[in-house]
Parts: sequence; C-alpha cells; structure tokens
Amino acid sequence: MISHHLLVAIALIPVVLARPAPAGLTDAVTQAPSGSKTVIAQMFEWTWDSIAAECTAYLGPTGYGYVQTSPPQEHITGDQWWTDYQPVSYTLTSKRGTRDEFAAMVTTCNAAGVKIIADTIWNHMAGIDSGSGSAGSSFTHYDYPAVPYTDDGDFHHCGLEPGDDIVNYDNAVEVQTCELDNLADLATETDHVRQTLAAYGNDLLSLGVSGLRLDASKQDVSDIAAILAMLDSTPYITQEVIYGEGEPITPNQYTGNGDVQEFRYTTALQDAFGGSGISSLEDLDNRGWVPGSGANVFVANHDTERNGNSLNYNSPDNEYWLAMVFSLAHSYGTPTILSSYSYSTTDDGAPNGGVGTCSGTAGTNGWLCQHRWVGGMVGFHNNVGDAAVTDWVSPSSDQIAFGRGSSGFVAINNEDSAWSTTFQTSLAAGTYCDVIAGPDSTAGSCTNSTITVASDGTFTATVGAQNAVAIHTGATA
Repeated sequence: MISHHLLVAIALIPVVLARPAPAGLTDAVTQAPSGSKTVIAQMFEWTWDSIAAECTAYLGPTGYGYVQTSPPQEHITGDQWWTDYQPVSYTLTSKRGTRDEFAAMVTTCNAAGVKIIADTIWNHMAGIDSGSGSAGSSFTHYDYPAVPYTDDGDFHHCGLEPGDDIVNYDNAVEVQTCELDNLADLATETDHVRQTLAAYGNDLLSLGVSGLRLDASKQDVSDIAAILAMLDSTPYITQEVIYGEGEPITPNQYTGNGDVQEFRYTTALQDAFGGSGISSLEDLDNRGWVPGSGANVFVANHDTERNGNSLNYNSPDNEYWLAMVFSLAHSYGTPTILSSYSYSTTDDGAPNGGVGTCSGTAGTNGWLCQHRWVGGMVGFHNNVGDAAVTDWVSPSSDQIAFGRGSSGFVAINNEDSAWSTTFQTSLAAGTYCDVIAGPDSTAGSCTNSTITVASDGTFTATVGAQNAVAIHTGATA
C-alpha cells in the first residue's frame, strides 16, 4: 500500500483530497481523453523544442494522443527537477523554454496529431523564503508581486501544526489548509485566487493546450470545480490525488472534476510483477478504486520512480517493461507512459541541458526514452479501443494471456523460463504482426515476427522468459 506521506519529494506532493463533489458536477469536464488516440506520454523535464521534435519524429507517427509536459510557469531557480514545482508567477518562462517556444511546441505537436497536457499547479506557490524566478521575478514567501499574490488573504495559515505543515492526514481540514513542506498554500476558496488561476488556465488553453494535470489536488473539490467553471473551453483534466488507507479524503471524491490518477494501480502492478503474481490482475474495476472510465494510470511517474513506490528502470528481469506492456493491453484506465532519464540522486535534474534525445528504441545523452520501449503497444491500445477483456488464461501466477474482444490478444510471461502453448483467441483467421518489438512502419507488412491465427481462433507460440507477444487487427501481413 502506498504511503503517500512519503511521496513528498521537497516539492512535488502526493496528496489527498476533499469532500464529495456537489451534485451535477459530473458532466462539468471530459471524463477521458477524446478521440481514438488516448495514450499519454509524460515527457518529464524535456525542453519545449525537444518535445516538438519528438512529436514530429516519433510520438505522432506512432499513435500517441497526448504529451504531458513539465509545468510551464515561472519557478524558483536551481538545477533540481523539483524547482519546476515551486511557482513564482504564471509567466510562461521556465527551464524548459520561453513562452514563444512553448506555443511553437503546442502548434507543432497538434499538427502531428499529439495534444498537449500541461502540468498545472493550483495548490501552492514556492516554499523558500525569497529569491528570483526563472523569468527574473523577485519574491518572498507569501508575497509574489508578479502575480500578484500577497499575505493579505491569498494564502492559508492553518494554525493547526507547528510551522503550519501537514502532519495529520486523518484531519481533512489540516490536509486542505496546511502546507506541504512549507509550500505557500493558496486560499483557493477566495475569488481573487480562483480568478487568477483560471486566467492562467485560460492562457494555456489560448495557446492550444488541450488538457491540464492538476498537481497536488488537495483542495476542497468544490474549489477545483469553481476554477474549472471559469475556463473558456473544456480541457481534459487529470488530478493527482493519492489514496491513504483510512483517510477521510479519497481519490473517488474527485471524479466529478475529471480523471483522477489512481496510485493504487501503480502499487498493484509493482507488487504483482515484483513477485506476488500477475494472475491477480484480471479484474481491476471491482476493487473500490476510481472507475476505469475515470482513472488515469501509470506504471511509474516522476515521483514514484524515485521514492520506491513503483517499478522503475532499475527493476530486475524486465518487470518494468512487462508492466508497461500490460498497462497498454488491459482495459482499465487511461495509460500514461513516463519518459524520463537516469539519475544518481533523487534530486538530479534533466541531463543534456533538458534536451531530450532518443535513437531507435533507446535514449541517448542520459535519457531513457521509455515511450519508445513500447511503441508497438500504443497502436495495440488505439486499435482495441474500449473492447472488454476476454479469453483470459493464467496457467501460473506469473503467466497471463488475454484478448480485447475480436481486436487484439496479448500473452505476458513473467516467468524465468519460456512459455510454449496454444492460445485461444476471438480473432479472425489471418497472419498478424507481433508488435511487441515496435510499431510496423509499412501497412500490410510486418517488420518483426508474425503469428498465424487459425480458423478456430487459435495460434501456437513460444513466449520467451520475461517477454511477451501481442497481436491486433490493425497490424496484419
């Protein structure tokens, strides 16, 4: 079980929530990304120019529907990744680039068929006493002239704990009005703060942004709803809300405002692929989690890959990659694929000056480019759409195979030895491309290996140790 109290990495903040949504709020925003391409690539710490280049070179052609960017607003200075999450103003100048570069990236990605989700911080401002931001704006704690915010009603001072920091997550009022690690907590119940945040959101939308990830969504749910109601259009919304066992604020309370990031899914995959057995993963919509239609899920994000609450690129035996294959094959939730970099300490910022670079299915210059590890499965996910999970088999705790109706079929072997068998599918007879090794570049031909499905829907294959096979009707020979 995730302990979300451990997720606060100086600035980014696992977090908790609020009271149930007011009646009638459910239809306020889109509940899932629109269109047939719904996979999100979290391009963590990539510069705007390098995201634009990757949209054109790979993300668009491969079928990714969205890019989640790092926060674009002005932030405190420093090389550490978490400085991006300590706002100073809503000027669009950050380590990632300028306003013009951000706008150009949005335009380029949209032209490539990839929409932009901006990581957006409506909960707090910076947590240090004073300084200047990435756009040169001076500030002190609780006084941000470039916004402007002042200590005359724009911030909470909860008075419930020494230093006003959250200590007791069993107290909803404390969670919603005290501070996360000294980060100046915005009084989002006030008209001035709401109007200011909505103006920032509208500025992003005016540049062509299609979605907002709401970082640290610990405000009262009605505060978020009020800000969303002030937006000029209806973006895709995904909210960072982390479950804590027995706590009064739960992720399910926030579904009326949009999708909610379901961290229990992340933990379940870590446990299953890490040793407890993947045969337990068939039915994920009946665990009391956020309903799959309103869940945004991931194998790892920038916080969990650092704090041990998920699989990551250092996980053994292909577990991380296999879990990503599963996340794109299963029907539960809207999947986000983290694309990040290797690091020596958990504070390390992006390598190569933030310019993301990839080659083939790998990263270069310190980057990992995980979004290229599972490119073939993005097409699988797009092709099967909302088809139900069918034909589930699990001969051992670490071997599973299942279909997505008559559109696709996947077999995942988390064992240390090969798995040879005949699989029953609901697919039509034909020759299919195995898309596990990557997307096929030419329609009607297979760059990689093929699988032949007989007239009775069966095929025989050997799935290597810690490996998988995946076929779908959108990739045939």
